Amino acid sequence: MKLGMVGLGRMGGNMTERLLDDGHELVVYDPDSEAVGVLVKKGASPAGSLAELVEQLESPRTVWVMVPAGDITEKTVNDLVELLDEGDTLIDGGNSNYKESQRRAERAGASGVDFLDSGTSGGVWGLANGYCLTVGGNRAAYDRNRPIFTTLAPTESDGSLYVGPSGSGHYTKMIHNGVEYGMMQAFAEGFELLAAKTDFDLDLGAIAENWRRGSVIRSWLLDLIADELEREPTLESLSSYVDDSGEGRWTVDASIELAVPAPVITAALQVRFRSRQVDPLGGKMLAAMRRGFGGHAVKKSGE
Repeated sequence: MKLGMVGLGRMGGNMTERLLDDGHELVVYDPDSEAVGVLVKKGASPAGSLAELVEQLESPRTVWVMVPAGDITEKTVNDLVELLDEGDTLIDGGNSNYKESQRRAERAGASGVDFLDSGTSGGVWGLANGYCLTVGGNRAAYDRNRPIFTTLAPTESDGSLYVGPSGSGHYTKMIHNGVEYGMMQAFAEGFELLAAKTDFDLDLGAIAENWRRGSVIRSWLLDLIADELEREPTLESLSSYVDDSGEGRWTVDASIELAVPAPVITAALQVRFRSRQVDPLGGKMLAAMRRGFGGHAVKKSGE
């Protein structure tokens, strides 16, 4: 059975390559012809459009979509639902909002197409290490496509998991990313505190390496910290600007909607907002109030 892959960006391209390495037959499409060409050299069949991709697949077809969340996902899914037939499967492996995935599953289902939402974690290391997948949707469709999920999962464990009905795969991945925000912020604060104790002159790289082995907080994130500190001990080339890709916001939205407190994740998201502000008004307001009620000295802009 040939699998259709739509979206050959960094993660989509790596996933396609991993599937090809395991012997899967793939038809690939991306507006970037160069990305298509790279995977054709590795054994994939090219398609010049979504319609051409679907035509090259045998029923029951499976098409995996790996495009950015938002309008492009909406258009791609809608176009594919029109092209696919009853009994085919459409998988969204991107970071879509789970509510959008529920809506898309309902629309696809009205045409007899099974829609699976697959939360996908693994980043740039997924090609070598495999991807952790959490899949929601029709269980029979999941079972039918399980060889694909098994190939993409880490070899030493079952990194693919059927978690429940439509939307649950992306909801689980959303919470995963919220937890990630909190863990990253805790590490960032901890290392900043280590560096701030200047009279100890602590070697952050050596401490990271020490913590990686046997400590309670050893983790892949700590491995990455150690690697980055070895490459650039002071991180001087980096800005403190930190973006967010949406899942943290959705996680905080869910905590409010469900009335389930998530103070660590919420605070981590707020810190990212603050990191992107230059000389924010809130800090000026604090200084103004201290000056007003206590006559405290303040710093003028530019000092």
